[in-house]
Amino acid sequence: MVNSNKIRILDNMKDTKINNVFTLGVREPQPNDKRVSYSQYTMYANCPHQWKLNYMDGFRTFDPSIHLVFGTAMHETLQEWLDVLYNKSPKEATELDLGKMLYESMVTEYKKMREQTGVEFSTPSEMEEFLEDGINILNFVTKNRLDYFNTRHMKLVAIELPIYSTAMESHNVYMMGFLDLVFEDTYENKLQIWDIKTSTNGWNKWMKADKTKTAQLVLYKKFLSEQYGYPIDKISTQYFIVKRRLMEGMMFAQKRVQTFEPASGKPTVNKITKSFEDFIRNSFNEDGSYRTDSEFPAMAGKNNKNCKWCPFKNDYDKCPKENRHKV
Repeated sequence: MVNSNKIRILDNMKDTKINNVFTLGVREPQPNDKRVSYSQYTMYANCPHQWKLNYMDGFRTFDPSIHLVFGTAMHETLQEWLDVLYNKSPKEATELDLGKMLYESMVTEYKKMREQTGVEFSTPSEMEEFLEDGINILNFVTKNRLDYFNTRHMKLVAIELPIYSTAMESHNVYMMGFLDLVFEDTYENKLQIWDIKTSTNGWNKWMKADKTKTAQLVLYKKFLSEQYGYPIDKISTQYFIVKRRLMEGMMFAQKRVQTFEPASGKPTVNKITKSFEDFIRNSFNEDGSYRTDSEFPAMAGKNNKNCKWCPFKNDYDKCPKENRHKV
């Protein structure tokens, strides 16, 4: 049985369950540390000006949504089920009332976001709809458990494994992140990093080709290797995508789960590392302060796709329409 412990990093961070495969050499975050996350990097990669407005200029906003509520609750429910499945027994895992767990987690997350923002952002009928979709996902996963979660040659060695490492050697900036699931393949003697994603219909070929979407696990692979001293060539990556809805009118059987392994070999790691370090170099001085002398262009993208969900899309004082680049 996996020897599992819980640790907590920082006052607002997640409970982490971790196996002794890792030595917890995580630097304790300090209040004045300059920290970046993968979401910061993707925001910068899509539109540097949006990143500047959010982080340098302090106009960061939080928009609550039922999708965020559902995504967080589904993560927590699946992780709790997997913890019991791997660290206790499959029998005990089957006895869990996952529907109730998902419901309670959704209610908790909704109340938390409502208190944080003062906004009623969903309705009981919408919550019920998402809950029903979630129960369908959980029923599919548990029914087809052996297709995804083999307890014979796979050990669950970490849930929410913390990453807190220098973003690049020359800069006093720290990369912070959490790995949803880390498995050890005892047949291959390798680690597998899994990231749980919730999606309406799954990822299409354009989503899979979007490097700002798939680069997350590649970066986490690099930082996991550096932080914990694990050989990078013995780490694989996989997205575990759960779908709320199935396509109507299909002639073939559909699954509620989609798995996707992004390219994560040395050339890909080097390319994404360079892009990430360009973000650090352009945005921060070596002491970790913001670089006010850099340029942060507004990138609307093709058909203004980067502006679609941007909170500043109609704020022409902060982001003049004529300054937005289409390419």
